[in-house]
Amino acid sequence: MADSTATEQNATKPLKMCLAASGGGHLRQILDLESVWKEHDYFFVTEDTALGRSLAEKHPVELVEHYALGQAKLGHPMHMLGGAWRNFRQSLAIVRRHKPDVVISTGAGAVFFTALLAKLAGAKFVHIESFARFHHPSAFGKMAKGVATVTFVQSAALKQTWPDAELFDPFRMLDTPRPPKQALTFATVGATLPFPRLVQAVLDLKRAGGLPGRLVLQYGDQDLADPGIPDVEIRRTIPFDDLQLLLRDADMVICHGGTGSLVTALRAGCRVVAFPRRFDLSEHYDDHQEEIAQTFADRGLLQAVRDEKKLGEAVAAAKAAEPKLATTDQTALANRLRQLLASWGPKR
Repeated sequence: MADSTATEQNATKPLKMCLAASGGGHLRQILDLESVWKEHDYFFVTEDTALGRSLAEKHPVELVEHYALGQAKLGHPMHMLGGAWRNFRQSLAIVRRHKPDVVISTGAGAVFFTALLAKLAGAKFVHIESFARFHHPSAFGKMAKGVATVTFVQSAALKQTWPDAELFDPFRMLDTPRPPKQALTFATVGATLPFPRLVQAVLDLKRAGGLPGRLVLQYGDQDLADPGIPDVEIRRTIPFDDLQLLLRDADMVICHGGTGSLVTALRAGCRVVAFPRRFDLSEHYDDHQEEIAQTFADRGLLQAVRDEKKLGEAVAAAKAAEPKLATTDQTALANRLRQLLASWGPKR
């Protein structure tokens, strides 16, 4: 009886919780689990991006430097090592300062040291392999799997790779009516990496008359002069709340192949053209964006385009098709996380 009472008391006490996710889709997956972490004494660890800074306006946030193993693949090993060293020092200071009981992380590399150091200090480590990984685990996942307290995967293919992981597939089609839209195209390169090829292709298509109506272009970390095209607004970064308003109104979204951008556009009922970054053009650390875009295209949810010369055809095809709404529903995963957190209880 005493043990049962103690367990119930522990279940009601908030845990010190670290929510570790890099920018973009990784962080949006953590945000989708708000029903779980809002019940605890939480803080975020993420990269210094527009999304991270926007998040800091409403939540406790620690920002760490971006680095990724793929930087070495693209010929910048010293840049990677320098970023990793600074990230390690930042992560160590964060763990010492906050002393989390639990880390929940969707990756990627920029938050690995935070998760690892917290685990070594006695925290539980919940590894949620990114929804972006349908067929093969990420580099972060391969490193995290060996030290995580529990691992969740979000595709049946990864469950075959990691039989001891727990499977929760969040993808759901929506049967809700498409909301009213404006003659607006929103093009975005995402929060982390520059993508000049997408930017130039979108502007060229607008000049050629292939994107009627208004165009809002988020161009990221690159230099871009005012193109001088009517009805075009260029913005380096867009705060998260402003982004939601754009998606509410946009008829068409042209974006990189990250799951965060794709799912939020589909959820908002936008016509979507996915323009994934390519490893062979040194635009990303691997080709997982092409895998994501093709998987969504195979489900009939969007048009995927690999060659910038084909962007106009993809836009025309997206306009001709009936838009489909889809989302990720994390209810089942959230319920499982609550069970785990209640069983662990606070260590202080």
